[in-house]
Amino acid sequence: MGPQVLVPLSLFLMIFGIVYLIYSTRNRERLALIEKGVDASIFLKGRNNSVPAWKIFVVNLAFLLIGSGVGIFLALLITTYTSLEDDAVYPSIIFIMAGVGLLAGFRTAKDLDKE
Repeated sequence: MGPQVLVPLSLFLMIFGIVYLIYSTRNRERLALIEKGVDASIFLKGRNNSVPAWKIFVVNLAFLLIGSGVGIFLALLITTYTSLEDDAVYPSIIFIMAGVGLLAGFRTAKDLDKE
């Protein structure tokens, strides 16, 4: 088995392990609450008036793409009008602006959830 097989296999196993841990932990927590006699409606609380997940995903994706586009444009301006290296400017500005975009998307999604 070469690295060509081990990398996808280990990635699959890592994702499977994370999903398994999430579901098994959630199941144990729910069983513990049921054993203590807590009403089962606690699991459904908060789902009635919340914004659908696809809307939050679309808002975050839109802000991420806007931030990346602004980052590319700013990096182009910086490399055109300064003597900085292209290799360092483009990734750093793109990642910084994508992070700013995700932060703005998070705040917007949080405001959508309040309504």
